[in-house]
Amino acid sequence: MAINTFGIVGLNKEEVLSSRLKHGSNTIAFKKKNQIIEALKSLIKEPMVLLLLAASSIYFIVGEIGDGIFLAVAIVLVATISLYQNSKSKTALDKLKKITQPNCNVIREAEVSTIAIEELVVGDSIMVEEGTTIPADASIVHSNDFLVNESLLTGESFSIYKDQNKDNNLIFMGSYVTGGLAIATVTAIGANTKLGEIGKSVEEIDQEKTPLENQINNFVKKMILGGTLFFIIVWILNYRVSLSLLDSFLKALTLAMSILPEEIPVAFTTFMALGAWRLMKQGVIVKQMKTVESLGSATVICVDKTGTITQNRMSLVSIYSIGTKEYQDPKKPLNEAGKELIRFSMWASEPIPFDPMEVALHEAYSNTYSVDERKDYKMIHEYPLGGKPPMMTHIFQNSKGEKIIAAKGAPEAFLDISNLDSGEKEEILEVIKNLAKKGYRVLGVGVADFSGENWPKLQQEFKFEYKGLVAFYDPPKKNIEHVFQGFYKAGINVKIITGDIAETSMAIAKETGFKGFEKHMTGDQLMKLSDSEIQEEVLTTQLFTRMFPEAKLRIINALKVKGEIVAMTGDGINDAPALKAAHIGIAMGKKGTEIAKQAASLILLEDDLEKMVDAIAMGRRIYTNLKKAIQYIISIHIPIILIVSIPLILGWIYPNIFSPIHIILLELIMGPTCSIVYENEPIEKDIMTKKPRPISATFFNWKELTTSVLQGLVITLGTLGIYQFSISSGYDEATTRTMVFTTLISANIFLTFVNRSFYYSSLTTFKYENKLIPLIIGITLGITAMLLFIPAFTRFFEFELLNLYQIILSVSIGLISVIWYELVKWRKRSQHRIQSNQVSFN
Repeated sequence: MAINTFGIVGLNKEEVLSSRLKHGSNTIAFKKKNQIIEALKSLIKEPMVLLLLAASSIYFIVGEIGDGIFLAVAIVLVATISLYQNSKSKTALDKLKKITQPNCNVIREAEVSTIAIEELVVGDSIMVEEGTTIPADASIVHSNDFLVNESLLTGESFSIYKDQNKDNNLIFMGSYVTGGLAIATVTAIGANTKLGEIGKSVEEIDQEKTPLENQINNFVKKMILGGTLFFIIVWILNYRVSLSLLDSFLKALTLAMSILPEEIPVAFTTFMALGAWRLMKQGVIVKQMKTVESLGSATVICVDKTGTITQNRMSLVSIYSIGTKEYQDPKKPLNEAGKELIRFSMWASEPIPFDPMEVALHEAYSNTYSVDERKDYKMIHEYPLGGKPPMMTHIFQNSKGEKIIAAKGAPEAFLDISNLDSGEKEEILEVIKNLAKKGYRVLGVGVADFSGENWPKLQQEFKFEYKGLVAFYDPPKKNIEHVFQGFYKAGINVKIITGDIAETSMAIAKETGFKGFEKHMTGDQLMKLSDSEIQEEVLTTQLFTRMFPEAKLRIINALKVKGEIVAMTGDGINDAPALKAAHIGIAMGKKGTEIAKQAASLILLEDDLEKMVDAIAMGRRIYTNLKKAIQYIISIHIPIILIVSIPLILGWIYPNIFSPIHIILLELIMGPTCSIVYENEPIEKDIMTKKPRPISATFFNWKELTTSVLQGLVITLGTLGIYQFSISSGYDEATTRTMVFTTLISANIFLTFVNRSFYYSSLTTFKYENKLIPLIIGITLGITAMLLFIPAFTRFFEFELLNLYQIILSVSIGLISVIWYELVKWRKRSQHRIQSNQVSFN
């Protein structure tokens, strides 16, 4: 049966182009900001840029033109790096935004096609149905039992009935369809819609920062405050010695630059944006940045059965006629009762089938009947899927006025609304169990007679003749057992929440290696429990059957109360509340409704749950690598701070061994390491065997901070040791500076390798594939060689050409001040092996 457009032709190509030229595209384009100006504004607010401007200006004032020019060039480099990182992040997020744009159905030249909503024009004829979002303001020209939720515009949560009558025929962009179907003519698009007008008033609202972002910002603020305090102290100390306001101010700026960890917020933005981009390339669309943070913390994933665990390829495998009390194979010749059951089950389906079960019923009808009645009948009324247990009813009529009233739904839905006695009901329940135990999905089919046009308000008010049962088999996905094992291995509990009956769900769950299939709970049973009882029950029950929206929502909320970080998969309009409530709402990209996709924070493009295992691994990888980067930043900043401050405070012979040009040089050399090298680090091999990270855990916990501080202090001891060695050996200030600088750069390079893992040895991580490691290390070595061996650079930075002994000594001290941590990692591995052996022995 072709898609019925109800005689509506729609626009042709020329009319579409004409309308687009006149009214524009269907996008809400808020006031666009000049990206260059905005970028410059953000740069001016950067503390490091402000410090560089101040230092550069002072150098020019005191006549140090070369140093002033170098710092001016440094400002350009810092700005370029910052703009590049922001551009990279913005590009990734813009691509994510573009790919998540929804589509809509439109009638053009008498054919229904799917287009992006931005391609809609005024005058288009759109077809909207249950589970879709209305893509533009429009007026209804045809509808069937059409219900719309306009809460986005009105704040009212209940659905509104709409039809083609003039006083009730307007639908608005952003509303969503909760029942039925409608065809409507577009009257306004983009900013001219009701939603567009509202949107203009909220365009300036800032997006709320995530917990991790707040932690990082607070940490940076504390460092800035500490830097300001030290800046004042150092300024005063230098002024007391030199009595020069500008010179002492310049030396104080050196310390302020060394303290400022401006790489941290840059690293955070880069890691999150590029992480979302990497997920998109894997077929996982992240709609909200906070989802990237929470992925690695997921402790429970609640999954649907149909289409998530199973292939969503329903094949009709068995039918049972109540009149003859016999099972039949629909692929073999059927008796009259069997044929009649197939016929009515088809009429109980949508005229344009999209559900796999309804597609199978239409195919079975075509194979059973040589004469096709479908072209002679028109649907005149329908009752969408509803009730507990759920069912749906369709009413068709032909030109002679003959009606067909057919319904299908949960098998038990017909027991109390049909003419069955108690004995017949018991027999049917036994048949349902027998079919369900084989893993079949079972539907009941009923027909009714009704005269007149005043249809009952509820479909359950019809008196049905229970015709029989149709059973479908939806085989489990081939990889689903492997997927479950991946979740279990990662310490993530899996729960099945399905609308199907217990027997079917248990059979499929058992077949897939699902843990806990033996115990189940129905939605009705769950709703009878108190909140405290549910909170205990959800921890021990893994299989929930005959679920409905309210029950699903209670499960999610109960798990959250118990401290679980909940991921939830869904595809239908009824899943939207639970998807919204879950920490990580996961919608299916292919079979998911637009409502489900809007409510979710993450979309699986290929409806493949295995991608969720990959997404969780990616979430853990992003978080782990970000921690490595920030720990590296802290470790390498500590020696810079102390090298600048200790000689001055203790009154050593060369109190100002580094000037602002040396500090910014170190920043430019070391900065890319954290934000480029560590972001590109591969996932550690044991990351998916660890328990999920508690979401409440602070990003900067004392144990990890202690590790970073200790690493920084040991590097400081090494560099200051070289400092004292140089002085005791009678070397001049330039030679001392060069040896300290070389030691610090060496420690930086070795720290990059050592901190690739805080558990595995550098020999192991050296084999990890990261193409940026040799590139960045090569650039660092190249710059260092230029500084040490090209006279022009050596003189400018007040360095001295070192002999082979001095170079080897400096590099060796840099290595020793870092490599000691390999012993700590070796001890961790040894303790882990001992604990593992004890567990195995017990």
